[in-house]
Amino acid sequence: MTTSRILILYAHPGGEHSHTNRLMIEAARSLPQVRIHDLYECYPDFHIDVEYEQAQLREADLVVLHHPIHWYSMPALQKEWIDLVLQRGWAFGPGGDALHGKDFWLVATTGGDADAYQTGGRHGHPFSDFLPPYQQTARLCGMRWLQPNILHGAHHLSKEALTMHAANYRVLLDSYPDWPAAASSR
Repeated sequence: MTTSRILILYAHPGGEHSHTNRLMIEAARSLPQVRIHDLYECYPDFHIDVEYEQAQLREADLVVLHHPIHWYSMPALQKEWIDLVLQRGWAFGPGGDALHGKDFWLVATTGGDADAYQTGGRHGHPFSDFLPPYQQTARLCGMRWLQPNILHGAHHLSKEALTMHAANYRVLLDSYPDWPAAASSR
């Protein structure tokens, strides 16, 4: 059996201050099939090496976008990465089949509790209303959209709850692609 290769594209502009995301990344780091690619560490100037990034994507079976939710979306560098790396003719459009058949998994944290992401809640919409840009990116690139792993209220959780979430993240990564049906929308 060959081991699946997992590329985690981690984007956190204040990662050194994020206990939650650091804990999750550290839990994943020891897995031999996982490559953690910290975009803010590699590209603090936002000058992205497109050829290098595309080569990393070619090697992956599972592409993970891991980041905190900023203003109902991804951090600026993650968006810049998508704009530059997922080029027409490479990732989509005529001849753009480099990512076809790969899996796409969003792993994100929010500061707001799950209740804040409801009609009538602080953010006025269920969290699923903010997913279409991610889903369409996967679809346009011919990738399989996997059920997102969203941790709400990351600032307010106990150390035990955060540790359990990070451990579960590691277990899911380690068991990929043999996830339970609930973790995948294949």
